[in-house]
Amino acid sequence: MADESGRQGEEGPLEAASGSAEGEPLQSSAEATRQALIEAAIDGFGQNGFSATSTRSIAAAAGANIASIAYHFGGKEGLRRACAEMIRGILQSVIRLALDGETPEHYASLTRDEARARMLSTLERMASFVLTHPRANLVVPFMLREIFSPSVAFDIIYAGVIEPSHRRMCALWSAATGEPAESPETRLLLFSMVGQVLFFRIAREAVLRRLGWEAIGPGEAELIRSILARNVEDLLEAHAKERS
Repeated sequence: MADESGRQGEEGPLEAASGSAEGEPLQSSAEATRQALIEAAIDGFGQNGFSATSTRSIAAAAGANIASIAYHFGGKEGLRRACAEMIRGILQSVIRLALDGETPEHYASLTRDEARARMLSTLERMASFVLTHPRANLVVPFMLREIFSPSVAFDIIYAGVIEPSHRRMCALWSAATGEPAESPETRLLLFSMVGQVLFFRIAREAVLRRLGWEAIGPGEAELIRSILARNVEDLLEAHAKERS
């Protein structure tokens, strides 16, 4: 059995997001070690790729014994799966907040103006996470690696987050425009909207240099959100005219 004397120290961004609230029991040493290994692996896999990230480097970054990876996850592949499951949970929480926990069936009861307002607020909340939330610094690089080179981790995230949230966004677009929710045009259009948001994370350094910004802080993020919102408003207006 592996040594379970895990790291004791400050919480990372993922631990802080999923840790105990004040007054609740603290994590056990074993659970803290498990969390630290997942966080270190998400960072390593996202920055360097799965193959280039050794289990030794992950254990060192987590302040844990290398044998802890086999103890908790059965090996490196099991650790990647655990990373995907944690990211799935984080993104499900983000999407639930962005969509106010509503279902596609609920959107059918909205007026077009209500659906348009909901579409704008949803994209703005997603942009806020991608642009400024600390967890995005770990989640987004891992996600991009998986999109470019899919593994079982992508299967987990796609089935648990990407496909259902995209389907809900398509239903919301349909409520706002009257267009079929599952037509190829609607599905591609929604991917293009999400792509606009992700661009500012993927091309972050180019944006910073071209704008002469040192970072994307609250003011810069608000400017980006306003531009994204105008783009969505223009699309909604154009499609409303086509349907009239």
